[in-house]
Amino acid sequence: MKSYKVAIVGAGPAGYFAAQALQNLATNEFAFSIDMIERLPTPWGLVRSGVAPDHPKIKSVSKVFEKIANTPEFRLFANVELGSDITIDQLRERYDAVVIATGSPKGKNLGIPGEELPGSLSAATFVPWYNAHPDFKDEKFDLSSQTAVVIGAGNVAMDVARMLALEPSELDPTDTADHAIDALKESAIREVVISARRGAEHAAFTSPELRELPKLEHTNVVIEPEDISAAIVRAGDEIEKDTKSNLDAMTVIAEREPTSHERTMRFQFMATPIEIKGDGKVEEVLFRRTGGDETFSIKCGLVITAIGYESPSLEGIPFAHGKVVNDEGHVDGNLYVVGWAKRGPSGVIGTNKSDAADVMKLLVSHLDSPKDSGDLTEIITHEKVVTQLHWEQINAAEIAAGEPLGKPRKKAVSREELLNLGAL
Repeated sequence: MKSYKVAIVGAGPAGYFAAQALQNLATNEFAFSIDMIERLPTPWGLVRSGVAPDHPKIKSVSKVFEKIANTPEFRLFANVELGSDITIDQLRERYDAVVIATGSPKGKNLGIPGEELPGSLSAATFVPWYNAHPDFKDEKFDLSSQTAVVIGAGNVAMDVARMLALEPSELDPTDTADHAIDALKESAIREVVISARRGAEHAAFTSPELRELPKLEHTNVVIEPEDISAAIVRAGDEIEKDTKSNLDAMTVIAEREPTSHERTMRFQFMATPIEIKGDGKVEEVLFRRTGGDETFSIKCGLVITAIGYESPSLEGIPFAHGKVVNDEGHVDGNLYVVGWAKRGPSGVIGTNKSDAADVMKLLVSHLDSPKDSGDLTEIITHEKVVTQLHWEQINAAEIAAGEPLGKPRKKAVSREELLNLGAL
């Protein structure tokens, strides 16, 4: 039997689904040993550091990841960084194939004046901050104003707005980072405006997320009925299924009896941001009505942009337009790419499964004779590698710490604390 060695760089959903696809493709004639390499001390990518803490069901996919990891042919090498601990060339020399699954962690900019002001930031900074990502634990945000503006029309924008507009005690039974709960409890923000450049018919929200909004117990959710009626007219009779589902969910919100909670989450459509103004910090956002000349502004102290993500470049890997240059997932030679790093930030977690399966079939079709050129352990020089066993210790410790508090887990935030929990 031929045994091939495959390295997967990135321990998020795309990486695990690539590993699962390889496990499913193994036959009596050939098998795969899989080494998964992750920069952070913790795996699971956006399932750990991106999914909103008040949506725990989405995180249940981690059970699938653990099943994939608990097989004899799988090894985890977390707390190992491509570029500093190992190079792409070293991996390509030692493995029959290398799969890049590093995602798109960098937020896109609006490219408007004033975007650099304090109080203007990307969701790519805010989301990992409240999700206890070690690299963002020391971020500080000014939450002292009455109003915040979130620019974007996808689920990330909705997650950010919801986190700002919730009654913060609702986060107590979640795995939100303690520092974020403390800051949100001190927040003066009472109105959050989600601003979309185009009409409601173009919004990239998903309808299950929209249907959850009326269930918020302490927050008014406001969509203007005329925004939806105009969107229905523009969408016409040949409306796509997902668009209709979205507009139906938004209609339910728009037609609800108004509530009178202290906190409000308001949707704004057909508004293009043209400038962020303020003296030394964000004080106002200037908008133009999309497709017209009318301008208006919203006074606020915080602006969070959620307009998409891109992949930062990695040495030795061709990048263009915020993703890895590839042909159906093949980069060149024995190098492949899956997930957001391959196709850009689109789809939900499950989208990565079919995507990874297709790329792994292509990878298998290109395989030749297996290599025999040394082991990854020979080139990693530090002793703080988090293996699957170490991760299971960290995971168990976090879950145990959360139990008496009624939380699914109490996340360790610093690298040092995570490594200590893993006895490293």
